[in-house]
Amino acid sequence: MNETLSPAQLAKDAQRSYKKEDYLKAAQEFQAAAEGYQSIGSHLDAAEMFNNSSVAYIQADDAQSALEVVAGTANVFAEAGDLRRQGLALGNHATALEASGQLEEALEMYQQSAELLKQAGETNMRASVMQSLSALQLKTGHQLEALATMQAGLDGIDKPNPKQRALKKLLQMPFKMLNGQ
Repeated sequence: MNETLSPAQLAKDAQRSYKKEDYLKAAQEFQAAAEGYQSIGSHLDAAEMFNNSSVAYIQADDAQSALEVVAGTANVFAEAGDLRRQGLALGNHATALEASGQLEEALEMYQQSAELLKQAGETNMRASVMQSLSALQLKTGHQLEALATMQAGLDGIDKPNPKQRALKKLLQMPFKMLNGQ
């Protein structure tokens, strides 16, 4: 049946499945859409669908499949000069690495993602990546780095919401204590 559906229709079906929280089905449909886009030479759309598939596989607790489908997508966006989507792809790749237990590689990939999103001017998306990086730093025993990372991520937000403002104040306390203030 999939061979008669267009990649765009497969992507819509995948989005519906994702909204219904049928993550495995969504992942497979996004992957089918990606393969369809590849077959017609639409490599950017294919990379976007592979990234969506990776996110859905993570939600379905299938880290290995998430890693497989996201591999190389950041390079597609880099070749197109799309810093935003390159940064997002690196973030998705980092999440898949983290879920598969490859923590050191995930740390590095999150840092690369955050830097590209900063260059692209995507402060909110960068803040989200910095939160993931900070959580992983905590998990790997790098507490001070985690605090600094979270602070740096929040500092980049132009208009923080009330929760972010409160978190910024909380994060300033350990640094004030370390500096004897």
